Amino acid sequence: MIIDFEKERSRMVEEQIAFRGVTDPRVLAVMGKVPRHEFMPEALRAQAYGDHAMPIGEGQTISQPYIVALMTELLELKGDERVLEIGTGSGYQAAVLAELCQKVFTIERVKTLADKARATLDRLGYKNVVMKVYDGTYGWKEMSPFDAIIVTAAAPDVPDTLVEQLKDGGRLVIPVGERYSQLLLKIIKSPSGTVTKTSIPCIFVPLIGAKGWRE
Repeated sequence: MIIDFEKERSRMVEEQIAFRGVTDPRVLAVMGKVPRHEFMPEALRAQAYGDHAMPIGEGQTISQPYIVALMTELLELKGDERVLEIGTGSGYQAAVLAELCQKVFTIERVKTLADKARATLDRLGYKNVVMKVYDGTYGWKEMSPFDAIIVTAAAPDVPDTLVEQLKDGGRLVIPVGERYSQLLLKIIKSPSGTVTKTSIPCIFVPLIGAKGWRE
């Protein structure tokens, strides 16, 4: 059976993303453009535009499309930003970000996933994504400060290292809570401190690292 992935993407944007309240026209356009199926294992590509997270190997997942869109919208990207992503995974979120900002710096701790993601991003022509294999809870200090930081794994607390690497006015979007139940937070940095806004309940794989969960 031949799947019309473009049609599936359009349906995904309309029924899963816009329907749930994501309104940023740039985010909606990009979600309708980036080929999510290309970032998934061959055997699962037929399910690429379903309303759920999917396994990508190494105990990791590609997030539900709505969550990708929501987190991206919360970053409030205009086009000229430098964005740090913690948890490259499949590379899908990095590709979405790459369409919306100037440069993406992404960190993945599992080398096999990083290698696959790099190959997919290269094949699809994403030249503005820089990647390294490292403990993402430390951030990427030598490339900081960032306009925005997105964390695609759940932390027990907000890593102070990441807040420190934000510019004033910068936004950090991160799931925080228990190992199997979190709240999606948006943290805005200012010269006088930070403001935290709560978005929705969520469930992410754990953020493993020195300032996250132990393995």
